[in-house]
Amino acid sequence: MYIDLLVLIILLIVVVFVFKRFSSFVYSVAIIDIFLRIVTFIRDNVPVPELKTLLGKYFPESIPYILDRYTNGIIFSLLMWIYVFFYICFLVYITKYFIKKRK
Repeated sequence: MYIDLLVLIILLIVVVFVFKRFSSFVYSVAIIDIFLRIVTFIRDNVPVPELKTLLGKYFPESIPYILDRYTNGIIFSLLMWIYVFFYICFLVYITKYFIKKRK
């Protein structure tokens, strides 16, 4: 029942303990969310019913979907603002990387 939330939390904890940097945590949140969104796109646009069932059963749509599923009210709003903060940090890191690469 809570397997998607548990897997997400375990992945993020492993990243924190292995890499121990804030940027690694931000990158992992973005990578996980982008992966889930790609899987959702594949699920919605591939006409194979078995694949749709498999992907729909084992992969949630995105990180906001997981947050919405297990929280509500002010906690959901707070977690969504944290999520947006991580994406802002991700955008800053990617922009800095491309500017640095250009020089």
